[in-house]
Amino acid sequence: MADEVTACFAQTYAAAREKFLDAAESAHLDVHSEVHTLRGRDGETLALDVVRDGPADAKRVLLVSSGCHGVEGFCGSGIQVAMLHDVAWQDAAHEAGVAVVYLHALNPYGFSWWRRVTHENVDLNRNFQDFTQPLPRNTAYDEIAHLLVPPTWPARWRDNAGLLGFLLRRGVRALQAAVSAGQYEHADGLFYGGREPTWSHMALRRVLREHGRACEKLGWIDLHTGLGKSGVGERIFAGPNDAAMLTRARDWWGERITSIYDGSSTSAPITGMIWSAALEECPQAEYTGIALEYGTQPLLRTLQALRAEQWLQNHPEQRATHGARIKQQMRDAFYTDTDDWKHQVVMQAMEAAGQALAGLAPVRN
Repeated sequence: MADEVTACFAQTYAAAREKFLDAAESAHLDVHSEVHTLRGRDGETLALDVVRDGPADAKRVLLVSSGCHGVEGFCGSGIQVAMLHDVAWQDAAHEAGVAVVYLHALNPYGFSWWRRVTHENVDLNRNFQDFTQPLPRNTAYDEIAHLLVPPTWPARWRDNAGLLGFLLRRGVRALQAAVSAGQYEHADGLFYGGREPTWSHMALRRVLREHGRACEKLGWIDLHTGLGKSGVGERIFAGPNDAAMLTRARDWWGERITSIYDGSSTSAPITGMIWSAALEECPQAEYTGIALEYGTQPLLRTLQALRAEQWLQNHPEQRATHGARIKQQMRDAFYTDTDDWKHQVVMQAMEAAGQALAGLAPVRN
């Protein structure tokens, strides 16, 4: 019989969605689905599926979300399924008076097609901008855009040499910031933030309005992969550069909380982040959130996978010869398909979720 934890993880988006829906049914919970306009890789329905465990008028709500970056959903979905099968966890949430809202596959298109981005080629976690105002300009990305996604793959020696020169002149952190901070000029490039809200962006706002506007306290654990030591979940503060909010996050999740604002996180400072939607759509709530970021592979190997996959997207005529290898490389960069890794990520997620319950629960005299 398959191990209970590893059985929560799937090999395709369609299978992951089926496991999530089955787990919700087993827990006797209703599912609301925001159905995508497109179909998946295997012709399947794509949707942001939402399950709420707790009363509609709960004053304390915890969001647990997966698949912001598509292919990263393999990890987050498995964690969510494990949580829905964990009766002790559900009892603890009920006892704490916290409604838990599971958001399965914020970016179902990317999940299904093994892409990090949406069908608009947009990084959802760079898409939360005020598009009526001038957008940030990433001039460092402009310098290396043609090197990151070259005209041929494997990349020519001079393209790699150009990136190496940038790295040697400015350092790893500068290269990471240039690549991943977010850019709004190169629609066929990496970490593109878009020029308007994506389908996933708008669907998330509808869900936040539905599930977050009645609460007084709102917690959010957004599940990610791709940065840091393999299997280790970095707890990255997900909020504005606000000292009181960061202190509250550290009260909940401990001093291990890192921040892009002080350089303690493996993530570079980025723009257009998803958590801003919670502040805008649920302004009445005291918000506290983290991105739980699990390591997979070394940073430069992950960058290579991203470069190759974007090149493939830009050259669909090459899918027959290069597609399978590049796509597998992409999934491996954001999902470690081993039993040990799966156990590690679930254990750490359950710990973080339990700490969130404690933070959200009313103080008992």
